[in-house]
Amino acid sequence: MGTVFIHATVTLDGFIADSNGGVDWMFDFEGVDEDAEIINKVIEEIGAIVGGANKTQTIEEGEVPYGGMIKAPVYLMTHEAHEPIEKDGITYSFVVDDIAQAVEAARVDAGDKSVSLLGGSISRQCLKLGLVDEIQLHVVPLLLGDGISLFGGLGERITLERIQTAAYADGTHMRYRVVR
Repeated sequence: MGTVFIHATVTLDGFIADSNGGVDWMFDFEGVDEDAEIINKVIEEIGAIVGGANKTQTIEEGEVPYGGMIKAPVYLMTHEAHEPIEKDGITYSFVVDDIAQAVEAARVDAGDKSVSLLGGSISRQCLKLGLVDEIQLHVVPLLLGDGISLFGGLGERITLERIQTAAYADGTHMRYRVVR
């Protein structure tokens, strides 16, 4: 089986979204071919995705992981049961409260590929449960000053081992292995 990894673009001060959940700032940076190469390599390894459901348990424009570029099963954490949704060739399954179950189902669907974890709450919960193998961050040169933190409130120490770092144009790409 592939790895389970946290995948996020973050500001230098550790935010994945502004205070209102907006991520428009992510598109303010121009990359070069080397940036695209790293990002494309990560995207190619993804076989399933685990994230959080919106309050209405629908799949609205702008809420599709990776903009729909990855045609892989998506597991969305929720507090209420909901039937799966098919949209644009992607199956969105809703998992009630049991994140370990969602990650396991995603691992099975991903096969030899990896499972991408999206969002701060999802990432922190999976770290605390020991479900995360790696962390892949794309850090952009921006300080939001406030917003939704990727790791804020984790409340415990996690030791990491650097696998890869690269810096091009307006971003730094960092990949770490979780030391167990």
